Amino acid sequence: MGADAPIGVFDSGIGGLSVLKYIHACLPNEQLLYFADSGFAPYGGRPESEIVARSLAIAEFLLQYNAKALVVACNTATAAAIKAIRERYPTLPVVGVEPGLKPAAALTKTGTVGVMATKGTLSSDKFHQLREQISAVTNVVFLPQPCIGLADQVEKGELHSAATATLVRGYVEPLIEQGADTLVLGCTHYPFVLPLIEEILAHVTTRPIAVVDTGEPVARQLVRLLSERALLRQDGPGTLSGFTTGSKSSLESAFDKLLGIRPPVMQIAASS
Repeated sequence: MGADAPIGVFDSGIGGLSVLKYIHACLPNEQLLYFADSGFAPYGGRPESEIVARSLAIAEFLLQYNAKALVVACNTATAAAIKAIRERYPTLPVVGVEPGLKPAAALTKTGTVGVMATKGTLSSDKFHQLREQISAVTNVVFLPQPCIGLADQVEKGELHSAATATLVRGYVEPLIEQGADTLVLGCTHYPFVLPLIEEILAHVTTRPIAVVDTGEPVARQLVRLLSERALLRQDGPGTLSGFTTGSKSSLESAFDKLLGIRPPVMQIAASS
């Protein structure tokens, strides 16, 4: 598998486009494959065994295209399934996303950080271990806030609707009331409602609130792993192809609306 092989990126839906944006910017020569498992979205409320099965099936699909690396651009899938993917493909570079607790701990002045994520991410062993490990060293208090339904709103393209604003306010306000001065966006869908989050923050507090998004560190880690293995594609135009188990037109619209690009998209049977 050489440097010209593609990089596979997947998410439960369109949230991973927030990570793909950084990867595309950092690695403009690469051939990228983006898989949106929208037929099964959201992953947040699904049993862990189901998320593992879906993640392994998608990894297998992307490896049929000779992917030289995989990015699990979904917090819930990273928490549930990255270990299983690495065990099945021990030589494959695999990068996951996890809530940015460490950068948030470095930013907070009040020592209180709100973590907005899916129920699946917040109840995972991986999250609990990370939280305990960082709290033990920094004494920072992390307030977990399950954001039920917020990823769904992003999937539907409702980035600024009244219903989405009501949800965001209901999740953000209690964190601010409890003294959080830093918010972690612990789901790759949430950066797409950042303008709405900032708007609501301006209404509920006069204190400056830092917001941590983890897309950029994921792209940096991918660059590092590919460099170590001499797998970076040095020249030639980058390409991007999309796959979805949901609606083809929905993913095409998301690429256009969220990233301003129009790559080819192929619909995949949900059993693939």
